This record gives sequence, C-alpha cells and structure tokens, in this order.
Amino acid sequence: MQSWSDVAVPTLPGQGPPLRLHDTADRQVRPVAAGETATMYVCGITPYDATHLGHAATYLTFDLVNRVWRDAGHHVHYVQNITDVDDPLFERAERDGVDWRDLGSREIDLFREDMAALRVLPPRDYIGAVESIGEVIEMVEKFVASGAAYVVDDAEYPDVYFRVDATEQFGYESNYDHDTMARLFAERGGDPDRPGKHDPLDALVWRAARDGEPSWPSPFGPGRPGWHVECSAIALNRIGSGFDVQGGGSDLIFPHHEFSAAHGESVTGDRRFARFYVHTGMIGLDGEKMSKSRGNLVLVSALRRDGVDPGAIRLALFAGHYRQDRFWTADLLADAQARLARWRGAASLSSAPAAEDTIARVRQHLADDLDTPKALDAIDGWVTRALEHGGSDASAPALVADAVDALLGVDLR
Repeated sequence: MQSWSDVAVPTLPGQGPPLRLHDTADRQVRPVAAGETATMYVCGITPYDATHLGHAATYLTFDLVNRVWRDAGHHVHYVQNITDVDDPLFERAERDGVDWRDLGSREIDLFREDMAALRVLPPRDYIGAVESIGEVIEMVEKFVASGAAYVVDDAEYPDVYFRVDATEQFGYESNYDHDTMARLFAERGGDPDRPGKHDPLDALVWRAARDGEPSWPSPFGPGRPGWHVECSAIALNRIGSGFDVQGGGSDLIFPHHEFSAAHGESVTGDRRFARFYVHTGMIGLDGEKMSKSRGNLVLVSALRRDGVDPGAIRLALFAGHYRQDRFWTADLLADAQARLARWRGAASLSSAPAAEDTIARVRQHLADDLDTPKALDAIDGWVTRALEHGGSDASAPALVADAVDALLGVDLR
C-alpha cells in the first residue's frame, strides 16, 4: 500500500542522547538500546471514519520516537498496518450504502492527507490487511499444526481460534488479572460467548465466510483474518521477532497487543515479541471521553478545513505527556496557536541568544520518555529571552527553527 509523502528532516549539529521509554510490560522507564537500525511497529487505523485527535496523538507520539532515534544516529525501520477488512468497516459501508472497498479507500486517502499535513514521517512499510492475507494464512497454519489454535466444531462456521494458554507467558504485556481481561475482551471486539470455544478468552484468527462478507480461500475454508493475527504476521514478516517498539493507544494493551504478541511468540518460541510495549493516553473533549458513539470526535481534517495550522495541533497535543489521558479544549488550541506565533516570531529575528544549551535540553527531555511539556518549556524560555532581551548570535534563530523542525516536527519558517 502506498504511504504518504516523506518529510525533509534537518540535520542538527552533534547527536542526541539515547532514548528511554516507558515499557507497559515492565511498568518502568528504561533505555531502549536500539541497534544501528531501530525497529518499530505501530498499529494503524480501521478506515471507516476520518482521523480524529486520538489517532493524531498516537501517531505524533511515535513520530517523536522516530525523530529522536534519527537524531541519535539510528536508521529507522518503521512499519504500520491498516485494517482494511474488519466488521466496523462493513457496518459503516452498509449504513451509508457504499461498497466497503470504496469507503476504505476514501478514508485511507484522507488519513494520508492528515498525516502529511501533520508532517508525520511515513513508515517504510505501510501494509493493508488485505495485502497480508497470505501471510496470515501461513501463520494460522502453523498455529493449527502446533496445537496453538483449533477449528471450532461448527459445521456452518468453522472459525479458527488461538488458545489463550498457547504460551506460558500470556498476560505479561498487560499485567491484567483474569477478571479485567474478561471484561476488556468483551468490550473490545472479543466474542467470549461463542459456542465451541475451549476458553472464553480464546481469540479468533480466521473467521469462516459469512453471507455478505468478503472472503479468501484457505486450507481451513474460505474466510478472512482475525484482528490480532494481522498485526503479528505483518510485523514478523517485516522486522522480525524482538523488534524494539510495538506502539499504539492504551486501549490496545488488551486484548490486541497481548494477543498479537502471543501469536508471534507461539510461532517463534521467543519469550517476548517486542522489547518495548509503548502506549499513549486517551484524548477527551472538554472533560468527556471522545468517542464515535458520543458523536464528539474532533477530526484533524475538520480542524484543517477551519484553517488551524497543523503545527498548532502538534503543539497542543505535545502540551501534555503522551502517557496521560488528557482533554482537548478551545483554550488548549488557543494556547498552542499563541505559542506557535511567538516561536515563529523569535525564529524570524536576525539574531538572538545562543541556542546550543536550549537544544541540548530539548534533546534530553525528549530522550527521557518523550517529555514534551519540558521540551516546550525549554523552547519557551529561549523564545522569551529572544523576544524580550534580544541577543547577538546571528545563527541562533535558524538553529532553533531547525531543532524544532527536526525534533518536534513543527515548521517555524
């Protein structure tokens, strides 16, 4: 699948410090210690609706990871999927009276436009679920052959399920107890009451064909992939087991990331699918949870149509730490727009205070679990000195503009 257009990233003097991130499984911040090529897989959208600010917050977070790695001298192999075959897509298409493929294509195009406008660095591999059907089938065959998965005894719909006990370490990624797993499994796309399952938590990996749904041939009969196995197959076939970061929103911790890890581990025999599981907080609106069911989503495309500078969207979302649940408000956006205007004003000066120390502090804050609030404060301090007191360093404004571009993805020119 075609990704969006690349973004030129300025090269800064020197090199940034090594990245430290919070790992959900270990519940602590620790050094990532990536190799020459840092590897990252981030779960993409299901394209049945436009990009909202929750999506934006997630992809901007992992854009920062990408930028900090590059600044520290790493090459980056970034992989992202797109779930272009799934129940929500079919349901929305039926509601709107359109073909599910047309709906998916339209929303994928809009997502690309939003990501390009937000200056998110594109993944090297951008893979649709439909493109990976063959890879999923091969993986499910391995599950069945090893006993990690089974076909339910259902003559009409012989679905294939992955056993929750297929790996001894299942549950290490989320650290949730059984009751929490059961509740979230039911709330987030699981089917605990499906007759024929060995355990209510067993996860669907191949859904037998139903009338009115697309299907593909397989050794288990015609059907389509389950959700979690799609990400597992795509990641394994692009960056392999033991990659550096698996990322997504905190709502993906369980069951999605727990099962995608277990799928991969059952095939490879490795104890850990990814070295870090990194999750972003949820974005609400004016004190309430933001969701499609509430009808209170703030769409990136709508903000852009209203003339909001994408740089202000980035700064507004960076005003809070990526792991925190936080709210989008009119005041938050207004503050970000004012901040962007001040920063651009300082970057346009003919001279300003020396910027090397400021840039070093921004690098250090971002390398410390992406502490964007402190990074923004560091730039604010330099901007205030530049605007209120001036300075004699003619190279400083351009250097700060390059740093804000390279590290935060915000264009000050």
